[in-house]
Amino acid sequence: MTNQVQQQQNQLTIIQRDITDSVNGKIEELQAEGLSLPPNYSYSNALKSAFFKLQEVKDKNGRVALDVCTKDSIANSLLDMVVQGLSPAKTQCYFIVYGTQLQLNRSYFGTQAVLKRLNNVKDIWANVIYKDDVFDYENDRGRERLISHKTAFENRDKEIVGAYAVVLTADDEEILTVMTKKEIEASWGQSKTGQAVHKKFPQEMAKRTVINRAAKAFINTSDDSDLLVQSINNSTENEYDEDRPLKEINPQHEIDQNANKEVLDFTPEPEKEPVYEEPQEESEPVLEPVRQPEPVTSNGPGF
Repeated sequence: MTNQVQQQQNQLTIIQRDITDSVNGKIEELQAEGLSLPPNYSYSNALKSAFFKLQEVKDKNGRVALDVCTKDSIANSLLDMVVQGLSPAKTQCYFIVYGTQLQLNRSYFGTQAVLKRLNNVKDIWANVIYKDDVFDYENDRGRERLISHKTAFENRDKEIVGAYAVVLTADDEEILTVMTKKEIEASWGQSKTGQAVHKKFPQEMAKRTVINRAAKAFINTSDDSDLLVQSINNSTENEYDEDRPLKEINPQHEIDQNANKEVLDFTPEPEKEPVYEEPQEESEPVLEPVRQPEPVTSNGPGF
């Protein structure tokens, strides 16, 4: 039994080394072509953190992601993570197993970090509007603009009546996005994971919802490189279902409830029983981060 455990560990080490080498090689190639990463971002540290997290990520049947998922899907998820400048150690992203495919999803913090990388965005923040707050905004030539938001400490225990996000553009213009409580709850209703996390953390989830709505317009209208925008959209699409709003999800609950369900548009590879023997030379994972973005169509306000 000890030998089998050691063989399993050796196999995982080989998989990690092969995928890391492929991702590192592709990143170096993209950097030579002009890919720019955040100044203080260490993609090698991010990859180490990702593999540490992946040892904890399991599918519905309790199998580790590195055993179940294809090398291609792991490599492309990690590459999208690096291109966006995200790190699991900072809870900016997390991984979910669907069949034999690994998918990268962004967190609230990850969406903030990604938006700040866009050329036309300086900063973004969100706040909750409570009952008895005095919230005043106007519609200036078709664009909403915040005038003032006056609140009090004691209002934080009162009912949430709405939320708003403000995006500070490169031209120092503040773009406002406002959502009422009814609109927020309608977005939460699109989630397949239930309402437990929204009830437990209503303030943070309300801010997450409104910032997701504000983010989409800037991501899809950015003039940044196609590579960055496509990588952003790759992980964003993992939270969409046929152009419906972004699902406000709890990562662990999503893993427990939705992992390995046949709900995505891909053909899973047949599962194979692991064979623990001396590894043979394998082809490198196929990395496909640079895809021309397809025209975005929507039957409604996707957020």
